[in-house]
Amino acid sequence: MKRKLVFATNNAHKLEEVREVVGDNFEILSLNDISCHEDIDEPGETLQENALIKARYVKEKYGYDCFGDDTGLEVAALNGAPGVYSARYAGGDHDAKANMKKLLKELDGITDRKAQFRTVIALILNGEEHLFEGKIEGVIISEEKGDSGFGYDPVFQPDGYTQTFAQLGMDIKNDISHRALATKALCEFLKKK
Repeated sequence: MKRKLVFATNNAHKLEEVREVVGDNFEILSLNDISCHEDIDEPGETLQENALIKARYVKEKYGYDCFGDDTGLEVAALNGAPGVYSARYAGGDHDAKANMKKLLKELDGITDRKAQFRTVIALILNGEEHLFEGKIEGVIISEEKGDSGFGYDPVFQPDGYTQTFAQLGMDIKNDISHRALATKALCEFLKKK
């Protein structure tokens, strides 16, 4: 019987990416699958804090072994912004188009467009907390390209590629992305348990 783990998210895109990486090794349940319909507040000032807040919330309220994640786009020329505020960069409504528009406006005329995506996963398993991190470096291009993926994918071009995450498609993204790397580290850890 497959081991069940709750992923503390209602983001269908994240859930799909993680299930793809995990494969058949575990059954990944969403917050919806456990009837958790609350919007878990993320007041942390770091990715680690927010990931732990989500995982602890599910463990305390529902009792499941679980993991939460937080991801940030960190742009060198903006001193690491939007970082922990990536999803609400242009305001509190998680509007990806508005976030990209604000980012591109702030980078207008700036030649150093180096950036990295970073994901931190916090796992609570058998009462113990564990952290896993994945990151990928790249650049922010000057206009949106591609229609796959979500968030900042149309403007982020990973190092070693000539296309954005949104152009590369899910198969390649799920092999090289920050979330994929953090999820693979999580899976390797779980295989040893």
